[in-house]
Amino acid sequence: MKSCPKCNLRYPDESTYCFVDGAVLEPLKDPRVGTTMAGRYLIENVLGEGGMATVYRARHTLIDRPCAVKILNPALARDKMVRERFRREAKSAKKLAHPNVIDIFDEGDTGDGTSFMVMELLDGEPLDSIVSRGPIPLKRALPIMIQVARGIARAHDLEVIHRDLKPENIYIARRDDGSDLVKLLDFGIARSMQDSRLTGVGEVFGTPQYMAPERITSIDAGGSQDLYALGVIFFEMISGTLPFDANDVPTFLLKHLKEPPPKLSSRGVSVPPDLETLIDSLMAKDPKQRPVDAHKIHSDLVAIAQKAGIAPPPEIQDEQKAQARPPAATLPPVTLDRWARRLMVFEQMLQRAYPAGPPPDQRKTLDQVKVVVTEITKLRGSSVQDQRMLEGMETRQRDGRERFGRAVDALGVDASKARDVARQAREGVEPYTKAVTTARELVQKTHGELLHWEGRSGFATPYAELAAVYRKMADVVDHWLKTHELQKQAVAWAESKEQEVTDLDFQIQELRAQLGKFEQSLEQEHQQLEQRVIAAGKRASEMEEQLVELATRFCAPLRTRPELAPLFTELETESAAA
Repeated sequence: MKSCPKCNLRYPDESTYCFVDGAVLEPLKDPRVGTTMAGRYLIENVLGEGGMATVYRARHTLIDRPCAVKILNPALARDKMVRERFRREAKSAKKLAHPNVIDIFDEGDTGDGTSFMVMELLDGEPLDSIVSRGPIPLKRALPIMIQVARGIARAHDLEVIHRDLKPENIYIARRDDGSDLVKLLDFGIARSMQDSRLTGVGEVFGTPQYMAPERITSIDAGGSQDLYALGVIFFEMISGTLPFDANDVPTFLLKHLKEPPPKLSSRGVSVPPDLETLIDSLMAKDPKQRPVDAHKIHSDLVAIAQKAGIAPPPEIQDEQKAQARPPAATLPPVTLDRWARRLMVFEQMLQRAYPAGPPPDQRKTLDQVKVVVTEITKLRGSSVQDQRMLEGMETRQRDGRERFGRAVDALGVDASKARDVARQAREGVEPYTKAVTTARELVQKTHGELLHWEGRSGFATPYAELAAVYRKMADVVDHWLKTHELQKQAVAWAESKEQEVTDLDFQIQELRAQLGKFEQSLEQEHQQLEQRVIAAGKRASEMEEQLVELATRFCAPLRTRPELAPLFTELETESAAA
């Protein structure tokens, strides 16, 4: 692919100069720039490059919507496991439908078989860029933490574990009022608890600085690994430094496994005691000692913010309303209008250059241009109708995901409270268990004394000590009986709380299943519409390339005619304004 350095019009590789201004064409540095993917995503420029993928700024040509397109590195496209992880990133984020998770519009494969995904175009910067400038003030940090916890809570409710949380994967965009809007990114190694296909034996994925101890020793670590990463991230946000420092990966892993995390106060940072306690608990080595889930973290952070007089971010429903996508616009006739204006200029060129009538070949070429423009207009028109139907279907899908998401969130909050109570109930059983053990040991000891005095007496001679030990035995057995009854009550209470958690988890699981059925119900129709749009878009792109070739052929013999210079200038002006 080549481009005109003056008007930026794209040309096939075999072209040499621009028909508009005659400039010598230059090869594009990135061959994807200027191409149209999936029949409707025009790649405009590169936003960022990484080892796994390149992210481009793009525009949906049918509804004039800016977006970002992430395309897998072609060198990795042949690796089925990498491609599946890339696909899962899009699927995982898309089904979450949460204001604090990046919105995924589409995903698929390019014509050459390379995977891509289309997502919302964000304006802001990643959290690591902010942290690199120093500690984040509490007034700003707490609302960011709250939103991160919200996003992770939704992911975990839908059984998606991120597994690579770090500041680079937390993007800080802006709301209309200038406040921070958090977007969680890169679910590329996210693991659904229902899908173990993509993790091989011995594989360890993640970033060592933020990796939970159980992630180092087990690939089957649950959602608590994300909570540990949040503790490290929150520590870094507040202090400006990581809790552990090392020069190599093994040392990082060893410190996460063995070394107690430092207190924020040890870094000279003053924060509310409740926040320091929360962050410290998040970095507990034992997952059972961390908060029960992200909902608990969220509620604790909101309470800390309110106590500190810091306003929490908008509620989820308000965020969803603010971020709702506007209805799809009608096809903007920018490209077609441009060609309509060019046709008018071409007609004027023929009239001015050939007052007695143009050569047949010139007229034929111009007529071909008209035919192609007409065909593209019809093709784009039908594509717009399909796209409107596709947009309507995607809106229903998104509304459905949000509806299920809100229902799951409500149950998740209840389940979180139940888990916290159940944990306290389980912990409450332990003192009674110890008391029963102590009472039983005392009974056994007293029974030994009883046997001793019964042996001395032989039931022939009474002893005062025998009477005393009988009375003592009755007392310790009574005590044993009472502590045993209290233990039974504590166990029953704990079991009832565990049953509440089980019941709520079952309801959440049912909602997840309903969400899956809802997605499947629209998938086939969605695919059929999408294939029609892709096919029409591909054909339209081919015809647009044909237009450029025809226009180049038409302009070639006219460019040297001085009387046409103003008309070529008009073409240049129009193209520059496009």
